[in-house]
Amino acid sequence: MPNMKNAKKAVKVISKREKSNNEYAASMKNAIKKVERAVATKDKNAAGEALKVAIKKIDKATSKGAVAKNNSARNKSRITKKVNEME
Repeated sequence: MPNMKNAKKAVKVISKREKSNNEYAASMKNAIKKVERAVATKDKNAAGEALKVAIKKIDKATSKGAVAKNNSARNKSRITKKVNEME
């Protein structure tokens, strides 16, 4: 447990930031899963719509610093490739 005033504040700030980052990351992961489910059911329209939402969520999580830039690029590439390979 921190004793100094600035250390006590840092604990609060880190906790708040961690909660925010986890929300962005969870939202991103759920959007990716939604795309993958649409691809699995072979629904091209639903997959396309879900892809747009997922890319938006991934970009938001990246801009807020919740995930790394390369992680987001890799996820966008993977899900876009899956949707494009559908017939």
